[in-house]
Amino acid sequence: MKTKLSAILFSMLFAIVGLVSVSNVSAADQTTIVGPITRLTVAADGTSAVAILKDNKTSEEVSLTITDELTLDKFKDHRIVEGDEIRARYMKADPHVSQSFKKTAGC
Repeated sequence: MKTKLSAILFSMLFAIVGLVSVSNVSAADQTTIVGPITRLTVAADGTSAVAILKDNKTSEEVSLTITDELTLDKFKDHRIVEGDEIRARYMKADPHVSQSFKKTAGC
């Protein structure tokens, strides 16, 4: 009987910890920005890039760090260049690391 009770309590504790960790991730401050690239700097080793976007709504400039290989390949191939309008999603933490970085017109 004691092992069943401790197994139930352990399961309940495990479920509560799981719910708390999932709620922290979903409650993180995520932001979307749409605007043109005003400056684009790709690292010499090609593993990261920094893009500065000018928000269409607020005219504020936001610096984003891009690390995903698909977007970095688009920078190398010049499919995404300065002046292109971008829709980017990032976490509001310092530094702003991009989670999604796409042209608004496609591609």
